[in-house]
Amino acid sequence: MLTIANLQKGEKAKILDFPIDTIPLKLIEMGCLPGNEVTLVQTTLFNGPLFLTINGSNIAVRKDTAAQIFIEKL
Repeated sequence: MLTIANLQKGEKAKILDFPIDTIPLKLIEMGCLPGNEVTLVQTTLFNGPLFLTINGSNIAVRKDTAAQIFIEKL
């Protein structure tokens, strides 16, 4: 199954599911919810954070956290 960590720069996807107990509450409050659209804006070197747009909010997410959020590419 695909995760946010599998996206390439500029790709869009729909969030399908994630383990609620391992995702930071702040990320959920910012719109990281099933059914919402996510776009990968930028990656960083050396497994740094991924910069995403979720429902108009720009956020940075650790790659290990992004690997737990399951998606469907649009």
